[in-house]
Amino acid sequence: MATVILVRHGRTTANAGGILAGRSPGVRLDGVGREQATRTAERLAVVPLVGLVSSPLERCRQTSRVVLDRQATAPPMQVDRALTECDYGQWQGRALGELAGEPLWSVVQNQPSAATFPGGESLAAMQARAAAAVRRHDAAFEAAHGAGAVWAAVSHGDVIKSVLADALGMHLDLFQRITVGPASISIVRYGSSRPDVVATNLDPGDLTWLRSAGPVGDAAVGGGAGPRPVAHDDDAARS
Repeated sequence: MATVILVRHGRTTANAGGILAGRSPGVRLDGVGREQATRTAERLAVVPLVGLVSSPLERCRQTSRVVLDRQATAPPMQVDRALTECDYGQWQGRALGELAGEPLWSVVQNQPSAATFPGGESLAAMQARAAAAVRRHDAAFEAAHGAGAVWAAVSHGDVIKSVLADALGMHLDLFQRITVGPASISIVRYGSSRPDVVATNLDPGDLTWLRSAGPVGDAAVGGGAGPRPVAHDDDAARS
């Protein structure tokens, strides 16, 4: 069976600012996001990818280019609109803190299968088109390169969470229990009888943020900015 590595894009200016970017143009990786993408690319450099399929949005194409730049023999980047961000409609471009006061917020958190964003897409439709696209590309790469083929799909937080929920056999109403941080990787193998979810949300970064990790709250719509970096003792001494 082929193996797909699901890569979320690195942190963006919108993530850092608490804004739900959605499909807004011009949303790019910030400095932290570029570093995250580089670390992920370095981790993947030892894995010869037979293909890479990206969401068309700039933050994913940026992350994809960094990944491909670290490949010894890089395959061409494919772009598939089925992997693009959820269409958040009238929620797009608004602050997450403001959106948390909307009645729909509770539906998104607790019954996402019933959530349709005003003027936009439903989360169920997002999952259906993204999961179908990943399965379709996976079958094509396996047919072309054999059962040992490894490829990457670069997409967005909620999109990857929905693909993982599908692979895990979880109802969409449970997908908010999955965390997919910026530039994290998750690994799925689609077998003849069932998918095998090998790993989720792998991140080799510094774990000092766990010192200040609080209780679980609402899920970050769009995936969020990830944990806030905590200054090291030597950093504090230099400040």
